[in-house]
Amino acid sequence: MGITERREREREEVRGKILDAARDLFASEGYEHVTMRRIAEAIEYSPTTIYNHFEDKDDLVRALCDEDFSKLLQVLRDEEPPADPVEWIRRLGRAYARFGLELPTYYRFMFMTPNKSDELEPMTACSSSFGILKRAVARAFETGQFRRGDVNTVAQVLWASIHGAVALLITLRPEHWPEAPAARDLVDQTIENGIRGFLAPRRG
Repeated sequence: MGITERREREREEVRGKILDAARDLFASEGYEHVTMRRIAEAIEYSPTTIYNHFEDKDDLVRALCDEDFSKLLQVLRDEEPPADPVEWIRRLGRAYARFGLELPTYYRFMFMTPNKSDELEPMTACSSSFGILKRAVARAFETGQFRRGDVNTVAQVLWASIHGAVALLITLRPEHWPEAPAARDLVDQTIENGIRGFLAPRRG
């Protein structure tokens, strides 16, 4: 490996450390409380090092969002669409839940960290991820399996439903659930309940 390649690899490693530290801090301390200096302290680098990689905190947040939503998009794309669109919706829900439960710090930053920069433009990967669910819903309309409705609204309801389950599973310890720990099949039951709400009546 040449000097140039080694330096580039080292630069990418430092960038990765910065992003990982920022993600953890944003999720645990809140976006508004975390400064570039605080991130530098967490990884024992000087603030100058941070600014060598990112112009400001908004630039860093933008990079984090692009990286994390791209990971989610790839997870959803890996679910090969089956012939049955309702089964496709079911698989997408399970894949989404796995992503959140296996990468809770990512999930907290993406969906549970308020007050991220107002200047951020809508992210392509985020829109593309939601677009996959919309396509599955549209197919369910076309095949007559779902009652006709607004594709955006139906997709939002399905997403909000599974998000609620994932957020609770990430946030609450087993002993903090009311009356009993979370059901082992909570994710599957949440997905099925959401689907049932939109199924078209069976003919005959």
